[in-house]
Amino acid sequence: MRRLPFERPTEYYDDRLFSIDEQICALLKERRELSNQNPGFPPADLIAGWASKYGHYEDFLNSLFGSLRLEDQFKPRVEPIHFEKYLSILKSVEKAGRLYTITFIRQFENASVVQLNCDWHETEGEHELRHLQHERPAFLTLEMGEPYECRMDRGSGTTGQYTHTFIVTPRIPDDYSGLKLTFKEYQDPFKDEPTGLEIGFQLD
Repeated sequence: MRRLPFERPTEYYDDRLFSIDEQICALLKERRELSNQNPGFPPADLIAGWASKYGHYEDFLNSLFGSLRLEDQFKPRVEPIHFEKYLSILKSVEKAGRLYTITFIRQFENASVVQLNCDWHETEGEHELRHLQHERPAFLTLEMGEPYECRMDRGSGTTGQYTHTFIVTPRIPDDYSGLKLTFKEYQDPFKDEPTGLEIGFQLD
């Protein structure tokens, strides 16, 4: 899904704020480096204390610290351009009654697209029951090690089947032998709650 371009919400800016705003940016950088890019979240009692001490609303501080966990979502995104060909993979792994399959990789000029399919036996009634119980969807990540960056682009599913699509940069070489693709499942998009499910594909 493509991100909409940012539009400045107002033309107004008080130049007297410049030094403070720059300090905020410097402190954000210092915080990111000190946390080793794992921002965490302050306990509720700290939030309440800071809100009282500095005259902020607690919900404002909750929103502020919550947004720090989203920094990776604002990385410049590479969108695949100029489709070139398919690389045939045809690999499957079965775990806990589910069959995970990669049939091919799409090669573009500037990126690769990996599609993971998952199939299992499920009746319409079981599907409806899961929906009524508000079962939380799981989140999948793809890891390939350096120098690859993998971003989930989209996911969709129906009864007994779902598909996740990932954009990989830099582009996977046409001779992909030796590469390993590891998919990990989490209960949350911040990867705080791993489910323990891990699916690995060794390409040869």
